[in-house]
Amino acid sequence: MSRVPYVPGFARADEEAPSAKARGRALRERLPRAEQAALRIAADRPDAVAAVEESNAGRLPELTPIRVGRMAASPFAFLRGSAGLMAHDLAASPVTGTGAQICGDAHAANFGLYGDARGDLVIDLNDFDETVHGPWEWDVKRLATSIVLAGREAGAGEDDCRAAARDAAGAYRRAMRLLARLPVTDAWNAIADEELVSHTDARDLLGTLERVAAKARRNTSARFAAKSTEQGPDGGRRFVDAPPVLRRVPDVEAAAVASALAGYLETLPEDRHPLLARYAVHDVAFRVVGTGSVGLRSYVVLLLDHRGEPLVLQVKEARSSVLTPFVAKAGFPAPPVAHEGRRVVLGQRRMQVVSDLLLGWATVPDGAGVASGDGGTGLSDGRGPGRPFQVRQFRNRKGSVDPARLSGAQLDDYARMTGALLARAHAHSADPRVLAGYCGKGEELDEAIGRFAVEYANRAEADHAALVAAVRSGRIAAESGV
Repeated sequence: MSRVPYVPGFARADEEAPSAKARGRALRERLPRAEQAALRIAADRPDAVAAVEESNAGRLPELTPIRVGRMAASPFAFLRGSAGLMAHDLAASPVTGTGAQICGDAHAANFGLYGDARGDLVIDLNDFDETVHGPWEWDVKRLATSIVLAGREAGAGEDDCRAAARDAAGAYRRAMRLLARLPVTDAWNAIADEELVSHTDARDLLGTLERVAAKARRNTSARFAAKSTEQGPDGGRRFVDAPPVLRRVPDVEAAAVASALAGYLETLPEDRHPLLARYAVHDVAFRVVGTGSVGLRSYVVLLLDHRGEPLVLQVKEARSSVLTPFVAKAGFPAPPVAHEGRRVVLGQRRMQVVSDLLLGWATVPDGAGVASGDGGTGLSDGRGPGRPFQVRQFRNRKGSVDPARLSGAQLDDYARMTGALLARAHAHSADPRVLAGYCGKGEELDEAIGRFAVEYANRAEADHAALVAAVRSGRIAAESGV
């Protein structure tokens, strides 16, 4: 018993009974682990094409055919672009009621390498557009499903795909149990990146990781700027048009994006300010990114130091998480969000061990761009003083494994690695003792998640087929190969 009073924000010295682990075990009565295999499709589920059309609302209409084309490339690509549709389906199933800061889009291609402040490579989740507080199992199920679809695309056998999905859940469970046993500060940074291969027994993946790391070290602002900029008439550097992926923007739009960086600075720790004060802003261009993000407003900003060495920032539109209405149905109502860019950034910081040194957010004023369809990007949406954006380094030594190109043995290694990384990310906001108590020692949860993943992968394949048919019939426009 402590002789000092309880301090809000800290644990109680006389921690309540039962223990956290016991509370986790008690959750099995609310939702037996075997029931995690259940897939319940709600009667009001939109058809796949309608869901894609709805998710295109508010995006730049001239770019949505590119998004549809990328989603139509394969069932795995369709899953990558349909986080909202999967959340709709997950909301119809019961959950344990224990929440965490979840990625919201934890598919297998959203893990990767990036550089830390000292230039060393880190591997972690790296996309947080949909992050919210919600059911931890949703991330696990999305990861496992994506593993099945990636394996099928790579030509792996069905038994291998199911085993990899099961092993992703198993690695999550074992990592959570490890974190639950450690002192809190040790658990916070546990499973160091250099130990991931041995911790998850991912030795078949080692050569692939080494090749990806070598490529990531070359993937820098300087390399991008060398390929994507030229000397302008005034002697300065400027971006080169490479439509539709990269294109210059009108001066008024470039000025608006650049002016928003003043507000961005206020979202950074003050010790970052002298670093950015040594760079000058030289140019702004629009750049198409991702699969699910295609059609959002996304810019690259060219900064140069006194030697002409570049630093490129990405200024990417942040919209409401597509999971927001569905986590509320699952018992996790989201508080009002004042700035969607801030939501993304804080969620990322809560989940990653190390985040981008220059991660922040900004607001680009309304009315800065000309109307969409007239050559501009239509910044104004008429809803308020500006659009929210997230800001981060572009090409910060980023690298990723393409799970759809892995052999069966490599896919299983990758599944275990990403499962462990997901557990580490969740343990920053959820008590690992509670989750470990629920997950348990046996493989019951692993088997259930594996069964769910196969069934939902079948659902995603049917949805993808419907989208492809709609493209062929002309119902929805698609542009492939971009």
